[in-house]
Amino acid sequence: MKLADASKLLKERGFKNTPKRYDMLEYIFRQNKYVTARDIQQALKDKYKGLSFDTIYRNLSTFIEVDVVEVTELDGEKRFRSKCSSSEHHHHFICLDCGNTKSIYRCPMDNLSVDLPGYTVQSHKFEIYGLCPECS
Repeated sequence: MKLADASKLLKERGFKNTPKRYDMLEYIFRQNKYVTARDIQQALKDKYKGLSFDTIYRNLSTFIEVDVVEVTELDGEKRFRSKCSSSEHHHHFICLDCGNTKSIYRCPMDNLSVDLPGYTVQSHKFEIYGLCPECS
């Protein structure tokens, strides 16, 4: 997904494209990694003095609701990234040092029916954590 597509989707869903909301979204889309609310606050602190976590989390909730941002939890903290442009089912490798992500297109759920006969899986989430080649 591209930033312009995300902005358009927000507008179509009835959310205003305020400068602050756009700048938050732009920051998230510029990253190739999951970011924290603190990262967003630090990136925008000079432009928006007194930008509160309340405002950041309220907007992040909106981004998640509209499905333009993905969320994960790492070390007990929520982290956010732009929705992947690929509509193909995939998962992510997340570097524990730099936070960069890499898409993984093989799904471990593909062979799970052997281990769960008779069960109906409705959803799943799978992430791999480690160090990328640059951080190893």
